Amino acid sequence: MSFSTPLLAAASLLVGLVGPALAGATPEPQQDVPVAPLGTEIVEHVAASGTAELRRVLAYWTPQRMAAALPISLLDTVTGEGGLLRGLAGERSDAARRVRPTAPRRQAAAKPETHTIGSRWVTGGLVARTTGRVFLTVGGADFVCSASTIRSANRDVVVTAGHCVKDGTGEWAANWTFVPGYGTTGARPYGQYPARRMFVAGPWSRSGDDNYDVGMVALATAGGRHVADVVGTQQIAFNEPRGGQAFGFGYPADPPYDGSHLVYCAGRLKDDPYAQTRDQGLGCDMTAGSSGGPWMTKFDPATGRGTITSLSSFKYSDDPRTMYGPYLGDAAKALLSSAERA
Repeated sequence: MSFSTPLLAAASLLVGLVGPALAGATPEPQQDVPVAPLGTEIVEHVAASGTAELRRVLAYWTPQRMAAALPISLLDTVTGEGGLLRGLAGERSDAARRVRPTAPRRQAAAKPETHTIGSRWVTGGLVARTTGRVFLTVGGADFVCSASTIRSANRDVVVTAGHCVKDGTGEWAANWTFVPGYGTTGARPYGQYPARRMFVAGPWSRSGDDNYDVGMVALATAGGRHVADVVGTQQIAFNEPRGGQAFGFGYPADPPYDGSHLVYCAGRLKDDPYAQTRDQGLGCDMTAGSSGGPWMTKFDPATGRGTITSLSSFKYSDDPRTMYGPYLGDAAKALLSSAERA
């Protein structure tokens, strides 16, 4: 037996400076409320119940904490028996073993490549602003993921992996904050946006089903400005044709990466060879911390604009060079419908 591994990365708990205050919270007394837009069960969680809570979250994530990611040691601790990822792993090929993905460091290409399993993105464009790092706390430990802004009615929504929002059947993430265009030494060039409300699909909340490893989060505003108005958004599409060319982005933090640079993979999508999920695979050696990063089709490297059709979710232990992402169907569409009304 082997397991799928959601790609979280841990961050240490250090004392630091207070971040800028945000506004835009919509208090909601009831939490974890199942709703069913478009006939699909969605589970909702109120992440922050008012301005004071938003300020507390901002103060928690100091530049020192953001920069002090320790993905190897803390990830090993929380993925053990009874740890964070317990219950999120699915049965896989008997020949596979659970491993930590590693990869050689490569130089950044001056021109984006159409086939790469991991290169630094140095071209800029929209994707360099809309993709960001997520900082969160689960079970008393700090983690990092990746996410992207998407076009939404309230101009506040980001899409990420479900396991970057809720620990499957377990608890919701706390201190959830999105930093678009994250840079070295904790740089926050476009501000910092804590979560107001979080949304996952019923099958993810009930059983940690990898087919539904998608989360959407409605953010608070920063200085009265919506995140979409500050950095822009990417299109997102549902029930798209399978296969084709895709570009995947994220902030891998496990060595040889360090979480301070946007990295991309590019290539053709393929079906899950074990037929354990409806997910598709992309050649990609990005490591822990890249979970939730957007996969785009119809991507234009010159402008950094594309259409999100999946995101980084898990790897099989016998193939560390292929990342798998969920197919965005009706359930993901219902998530957006709920999140953009929040």
